[in-house]
Amino acid sequence: MYLNVHSYYSLRYGTFSVEALVKKASQLGVESLALTDINNSTGMIDFVKTCAGAGIKPIGGMEFRRGDDLLFTGLARCNDGFRELNEYCSAVNLEERQLQESAPDFDQVYVVYPFRGNVPYGLRDNEFVGVRPSQVRRLFGITDKRLLSKMVISQTVSFADETGYYLHKNLRAIDHNLLLSRLQPSMFAASDELFLPPEKLLQVFEYYPQIVKNTRCLIQDCSIDFDYESSKNKQTFTGSRYDDRVLLEKLAYDGLSYRYGLKNKVAEERLRSELLVIDKLDFSAYFLITWDIVRYSMSRGFYHVGRGSGANSVVAYCLRITDVDPIELNLYFERFINPKRSSPPDFDIDYSWKEREEVQDYIFKRYGRRYTALLGTSVTFKGKSIYRELGKVHGLPKAEIDLLTANPKAEINKSDLHRHIHALALLLTGFPNQRSIHAGGILISEKPITCYTALDMPPKGFPTTQWDMYVAESIGFEKLDILSQRGISHIKETAELVRKNRGISVDVHSIESFKHDEKVKTQLRRAETNGCFYIESPAMRGLLKKLQCDDYLTLVAVSSIIRPGVARSGMMREYIRRFHSPESFEYIHPVMKEQLHETFGVMVYQEDVLKVCHHFAGLNLADADVLRRAMSGKYRGKQEFQRIKDKFFDNCRQRGYAEGITLEVWRQIESFAGYSFSKAHSASYAVESFQSLYLKAYFPLEFQVAVINNFGGFYHSWVYFNELRRQGGKLHLPCINRSNYKTAINGSDVFIGFVHLAGLEQKTALHLIEVRKQGGAFGDLEDFVRRVKPDMTQLVLLIKTSALRFTGKSKSVLLWEAYLLWKNEKQLPEGPLLFQADAKPFELPQLEHTLLEDAYDEIELLGFPVSISYFDMLKTRFRGEIKAGDMADNVGKTLRMLGLSVTIKYVKTVKKKLMHFATFVDDVGEMFDTVHFPNTLQRYPFRGHGVYLLLGKVVEEFGYASLEVKKMDRLPFQTDPREG
Repeated sequence: MYLNVHSYYSLRYGTFSVEALVKKASQLGVESLALTDINNSTGMIDFVKTCAGAGIKPIGGMEFRRGDDLLFTGLARCNDGFRELNEYCSAVNLEERQLQESAPDFDQVYVVYPFRGNVPYGLRDNEFVGVRPSQVRRLFGITDKRLLSKMVISQTVSFADETGYYLHKNLRAIDHNLLLSRLQPSMFAASDELFLPPEKLLQVFEYYPQIVKNTRCLIQDCSIDFDYESSKNKQTFTGSRYDDRVLLEKLAYDGLSYRYGLKNKVAEERLRSELLVIDKLDFSAYFLITWDIVRYSMSRGFYHVGRGSGANSVVAYCLRITDVDPIELNLYFERFINPKRSSPPDFDIDYSWKEREEVQDYIFKRYGRRYTALLGTSVTFKGKSIYRELGKVHGLPKAEIDLLTANPKAEINKSDLHRHIHALALLLTGFPNQRSIHAGGILISEKPITCYTALDMPPKGFPTTQWDMYVAESIGFEKLDILSQRGISHIKETAELVRKNRGISVDVHSIESFKHDEKVKTQLRRAETNGCFYIESPAMRGLLKKLQCDDYLTLVAVSSIIRPGVARSGMMREYIRRFHSPESFEYIHPVMKEQLHETFGVMVYQEDVLKVCHHFAGLNLADADVLRRAMSGKYRGKQEFQRIKDKFFDNCRQRGYAEGITLEVWRQIESFAGYSFSKAHSASYAVESFQSLYLKAYFPLEFQVAVINNFGGFYHSWVYFNELRRQGGKLHLPCINRSNYKTAINGSDVFIGFVHLAGLEQKTALHLIEVRKQGGAFGDLEDFVRRVKPDMTQLVLLIKTSALRFTGKSKSVLLWEAYLLWKNEKQLPEGPLLFQADAKPFELPQLEHTLLEDAYDEIELLGFPVSISYFDMLKTRFRGEIKAGDMADNVGKTLRMLGLSVTIKYVKTVKKKLMHFATFVDDVGEMFDTVHFPNTLQRYPFRGHGVYLLLGKVVEEFGYASLEVKKMDRLPFQTDPREG
């Protein structure tokens, strides 16, 4: 009878979560329930499992709408019927067919059309008309048994009560981007789409026993169930499990000789044991599919970085999926895989952002679009954005919406309407708002993906599941992450630039030599890491200096220590102290010394959590891994988490541990595990960091240009241009004869790319470059205008950024000439001229021109000055009492420094007060860091980007100097001469 039920996955329509829906049905004694969300099946996997737990028969379905118009509802007779519904919805979403008012010829699906006062003749055997309780009066006078035999009860359910109904109307207003008062009745549900008790429904239809019978027969004939235990991933690579095992063994042993040579018994024994476990758990296909993807990308010359828990495996290392040696790093094998693990390890494969889509395209074509999909995710209503949406539908002025969104807590009590919006926001929090794409997850299925979900087609151009990674995991899928990362692009493009600019071929995979290169080690120890993958942020630079890090293993640890959990628990500082004074501390327990001696008793990696849970608390490895995953946000079962937590404390009590020790160990686990990296993951990052460090050490200009051209570093582009100059590069403004779309290097000369010029259209820049390529360099302004034919706006941008300075004429003269060309409507012939006529000479009065004027033009168009520095623009000549390089010699002194603001980190203290950690560059381009405590920050706040005068005390911690700011103010620039 409940054949048309919506959850909140009917986006901006339904108001029930799946759990709340089933709970309500159970309270009312409902025996069967059909979930029919609008144009999607997102909630079905969870719905079926939740119904089973509540003793309710689930029915799979989907409601099809075109805009606000209900067309029909499909109810699956079985799992094949559910697949049919998904395939039809997918075909519509993928624009392979149009959504029609009548249903297609389904084989295992019942179709229910809305009752509109009559029953159309010609319905198929599987097609019915659904009658709502509110429509029963309209049945009066219908006695034709043929018509009654095609009717069923269809109580639509979208909300629980009047509050839910009002929330639904707000959702519909948000969806239509209308004021709540402007909603039309056709845009929202009828007020009776409630959960009526079964007995009341039957009472309404008591005079129509045929309709009741039809409904019961339909319900009885429908069923749906899923196997939540078995793996749904592609089961074999070769076609048989035996052949998969043989092939994997062959490839692994081939790789063993490549990685370890022919006589490494330790590696051979480790490989043999891993292969046995992989075969026992039927994970061979997963490894071979990952190997196949990496093999393809390597054949195309794509760089990749393999990470994830799979990087703990010697098999993965031998297959060249990863470049991390698990034996060298003593990686914990059980973190990667253990006999109690039911799902394979995860592999994250990073590619350049330029190449990832080609790899994805290969996967879809290699394994078939029916069996392959990107993993979806749900974007929920959360945070301040809810207030913006609700503010609009309730008619708040934009200024009030901005205030409410910026600081809801301060605004909610300003009026009854504000309080009302706040109450609605609390109800909406966590509701799905729209479907999106997971960062990199791909599923490769044994059965067609539509057996489990309908597919969307987002802008990425690849079919995408409608549910997320948690649902995928619950049904038995293990995703493969194909991610994009700009650090890889930096490395690859640097190598290309070095080859082109210097004629040198660089082997960026000579990792072992990089690790022992003295120049690289010195650069790392000094934290000269601007632009280097993962190790360039202020916090990371500070940590590197504090540890005097200059070796690979320490950098591996640093990559995980920097994560928020370690710092928040206070263990980062403790690690640094123990690192420098390993004899000055005592381990909290002998087990901690035994398992964590490498990291001085501090949990640094995810493996450390497993070790401590297993060896200290006696949890088996499966439970320990569930605990780790739950703390990492990758597990939704709160009850399971609580069970394992209780077991942790019970075991510790049974082992006779002091309560204080147990609580402290648990505190460290809890504060740390959610943010930690696996050791293999950290090692993968460290390898990439060493590649960046090597390139920066030996080819600093090419490296910096590559960072600039990939727009992927921690800082704004101007910081990398500053670093380029600091490394000895000669930076030039864009030039129509020398610049490319991206920044170009020739020797030590670097020409800023047209891409950085605000307002210059891409088509204009690319056309300019193509014309220059075909016809050679431009001779003068008129030659440029004649050949490129830019519009006046684009031409002015180029002149103002000095892109025509090769003419030897000032910008004022060039602008005057440009306006004359257009004012006189000079008709210039297309193509090259047979004879070049001299332009008619004219003279302009001498116009004053300054570098300050150029600098303001450059800030406006490029975002930073090039002709002179920000410091040269100041009214004052004062440049500070010390520079960044002098700080270590002035510890304890209170001094004045000048700095151009680079970045600010916003932090809240334990008392929820705001403080800042900031980074500046001094007038010679060197970086220094500052600390701004709440009291100081309140009196002397930041006032936007600019040069600041800073008064503070130079402090030092573990050899790392910074400035504790007591006062500061942004300094004024000289007046813009263009405004005179």
